[in-house]
Amino acid sequence: MTTPTYRIKIIIPINDSAYNQELLAVAQSVAPADLDIVVDNIKQGTTSIESRWDRMTNAPHVVDLVVKAEKEGFNGVFVSDFDYCGVEEAREVVDIPVIGGFRSSAYTAMMLSERFSIVTILSSVVDLQRSHTRLFGIEPNFASIIPINLPVHELSKREIVIDKVFECSVQAIEENGADSIILGCTGFMHIADAVALKLKEKYKKNIPVIDPNKAAVSYLYLLLRNNQYQSRLTYATPPNFPKC
Repeated sequence: MTTPTYRIKIIIPINDSAYNQELLAVAQSVAPADLDIVVDNIKQGTTSIESRWDRMTNAPHVVDLVVKAEKEGFNGVFVSDFDYCGVEEAREVVDIPVIGGFRSSAYTAMMLSERFSIVTILSSVVDLQRSHTRLFGIEPNFASIIPINLPVHELSKREIVIDKVFECSVQAIEENGADSIILGCTGFMHIADAVALKLKEKYKKNIPVIDPNKAAVSYLYLLLRNNQYQSRLTYATPPNFPKC
């Protein structure tokens, strides 16, 4: 048996442990033999992230867990949130790679296609997530963002969610010119493969559907194998941060 070489912590940035085991199973489904994964969640803040306010409220607790993970010897952290709650702040204060769901998903889609659309949860996050494409300079590759109008805690209704994501994906392809689909919430677990199959049946060709959790775990592993983490020119360490 291969002894794990790398250890990563996946932090769910909500005050709810209901998704921990399911997310661990999803992450392990794409993990190589030398990657050990631990899932944890914050113990304060809101029980979902469906707005900028939720993200702001939960971010400090995420940063605390990232700092703790580094002290415990983890090699990297994936904050399982499409909107990277606390990720940018945590990158300034630790010397291990920290990533969220959006960029790894977008870069994966751009490796496979010209234009991507995001299928997300609620209209309350549409403008927030649209702004990610401008912030990271990839707006020319962005086709559209369409909500299925279900909150995070209803994403466990798998068959309903698959049908809604499929319908929105068809709209993105036929009306907005999308070549690939990104699921705009890390709560979309066990959805991507089913939607991709339905799209292949409809169009008789492959159309990528990106699961943000799987993309992020794979991307983080790439960073670890290449001994890379965030640039200190971009993410300067705060002079008053108590580094121990």
